[in-house]
Amino acid sequence: MRPEGLWKRAFCKTNMKMFWDLEQHLKSSSGASVVAIDNKIEQAMDLVKSHLMYAVREEVEVLKEQIKELIEKNNQLEQENNLLKTLASPEQLAQFQVQLQTSNSPAGNSSQTQGTNLQPSQAAAPQNSGPSA
Repeated sequence: MRPEGLWKRAFCKTNMKMFWDLEQHLKSSSGASVVAIDNKIEQAMDLVKSHLMYAVREEVEVLKEQIKELIEKNNQLEQENNLLKTLASPEQLAQFQVQLQTSNSPAGNSSQTQGTNLQPSQAAAPQNSGPSA
């Protein structure tokens, strides 16, 4: 065999080993880099999750406060409604019922009945000697 053939065979063998070593190194480092990328993705997802949870908790607190305020407002309006009912005369309550029925009917939405509007001064003015609040 010629020396140049031996040299080619040795060179190829050396290159093959070098390529094999390089391939193994790349596989092992790409495996490590995949793990590193997976860890970074997991950390980013945890960060997003914690930010979302914080935002949701904050929103829940705001909504709880709004619910509390609405319940207080509803209680106040119910008390006011009950007071107005006790202070209103039977005629005023009847007029109010007619007005409600008229405004809830389809024909009543387009036409207003005259003389049945309950004035705020009428509702608030005591007509009888009922309980005072």
